[in-house]
Amino acid sequence: MDARARTETISRQVSEALAGSGVVVDDVTVQPAGRRRLVRVFLARDVSGLPPEDTTSRVEPLSLDEIAEATRTVSAELDGSEVMGEAPYTLEVSSPGLDRPLLTRDHFRRNVGRLLTVVLAAEGAGTTTGRLAEVRADGIRLIPDGDAAGDGDGLDLPWEGLTRATVQVEFSRPDGKDL
Repeated sequence: MDARARTETISRQVSEALAGSGVVVDDVTVQPAGRRRLVRVFLARDVSGLPPEDTTSRVEPLSLDEIAEATRTVSAELDGSEVMGEAPYTLEVSSPGLDRPLLTRDHFRRNVGRLLTVVLAAEGAGTTTGRLAEVRADGIRLIPDGDAAGDGDGLDLPWEGLTRATVQVEFSRPDGKDL
């Protein structure tokens, strides 16, 4: 089995094993590490059950207990299948880091309330930084950085107007709640 097929199989099997747990597979990578392979499984909160009209509520990040429980499920699934073959492997299970770019609607939805830097698609438009206030079917709404109350004019950005977005590290939040 080639590396791409193995990665897709792992992703499918682990997703099936985690179904109904409130946790979904965000990404899977498999890479050589000496005589072993390193299998990294990145997990995220399942947002598929949120009502379509709910575009602004915050989504709590996964807890350490949820990651630990999911790790046991992922490990049991891989150990019980033939996908890894006979070669030894090291398993790492975690949530994606803050440096991971936001690429999908679900990535953005999980980060409502967080400070983002967005690279705009229009030539010469540059970047903008703001608090993600809403994730809609047609795009996102950012509140300019420094408008903690959110009472200023927001910036509506269509999906096609975004090139890249990343979450910014904040040591304390304006609303007093640290994520």
